[in-house]
Amino acid sequence: MARIVGQRVLIAGHGPLRPDGSLAPPLGKVGREVSAAEAYTAARLTGLAVLASLKRAIDDLDRVRAWTRVFGMVNVAPGFVDMPSVINGFSDLMLELYGPEIGAHARSAVGMAGLPFNTPVEIEAEVEIAS
Repeated sequence: MARIVGQRVLIAGHGPLRPDGSLAPPLGKVGREVSAAEAYTAARLTGLAVLASLKRAIDDLDRVRAWTRVFGMVNVAPGFVDMPSVINGFSDLMLELYGPEIGAHARSAVGMAGLPFNTPVEIEAEVEIAS
């Protein structure tokens, strides 16, 4: 789920997970089965899943020097256009945990017609790490 290339770690797309590793509900399209507030929480849970994969890859999360790039995908119903507020669930978590110097990142938040397993969000990321 993560590939280390020099001082960068490329993190594959993750969805919202429960602590046991199973998909966290609710599932479905944001703006239809899933509210924007529920999707924000799903993005935050996705952040925790990303952190778990990152920890497995680099052992110590204190090695993160910068969250450089985040690509947030939102499973949207027709007409839903507030993808940035959904992906804020992820971004807000990284800023809370790492502060603005390390946690700030370039970001895209886009709507998709569907995502794997009907999750409301999927997020890819890239970080810079210390040797």
